[in-house]
Amino acid sequence: MQFKTATGVLSCTPDRLIVAGWTGRDRAAVDHHIEELAAIGVPAPSSVPLYYQCAPALLTQEASIQVLGDQSSGEAEPFLLKQDGRIWLGLASDHTDRALETYSVACSKQACAKPVADTLWLLEDVADHLDSLKLQSWIREGGDWVAYQDGTLASILPLQQLIAGADLRDGTAMLCGTLPAIGGVRASAEFKMALEDPVSGQSIAWSYTSTFLEIVS
Repeated sequence: MQFKTATGVLSCTPDRLIVAGWTGRDRAAVDHHIEELAAIGVPAPSSVPLYYQCAPALLTQEASIQVLGDQSSGEAEPFLLKQDGRIWLGLASDHTDRALETYSVACSKQACAKPVADTLWLLEDVADHLDSLKLQSWIREGGDWVAYQDGTLASILPLQQLIAGADLRDGTAMLCGTLPAIGGVRASAEFKMALEDPVSGQSIAWSYTSTFLEIVS
């Protein structure tokens, strides 16, 4: 993978991928969401937060991904990468199979590619104002772009806490959890997302499309 940074191009091949789940900072809200999902058949996590193990080959910077069936959706998330002893911050989508999620959240995470934006910031450069970073996403509905997620990293557990819990060693990439979906989680073939730093005025943006593979049984 190749990323644009303030100091040039960073090339790397992560050999470990973690997808952190249940990372909301408001624990009461997280517990309520777990109860809501349990009511529709989604198994409760064994611990909170939870660090799902996924294949690093799922990470992609392609403009289109293929998914099985039409019941998957994206989620904008902070993306962390540790490379050569330094930790970088970027943006990724935890694209997830929602139908499979009712059977196993871990399986649903592994079933879909994880699109990653092509820009990284050094975590240390934004460490003193991480909570103010704005995370947004949009989906295409009825021909129009509709706001799907909108909030700040203050809604997610502190990234340093997630780093400590995940043992973020060199070669590790991690998706760090997400914000609630406006209007509820739903599928869309077109997804775009952004991470904005209000202090520097910089932003990272990415978009991708999904094509549906027929479910043959």
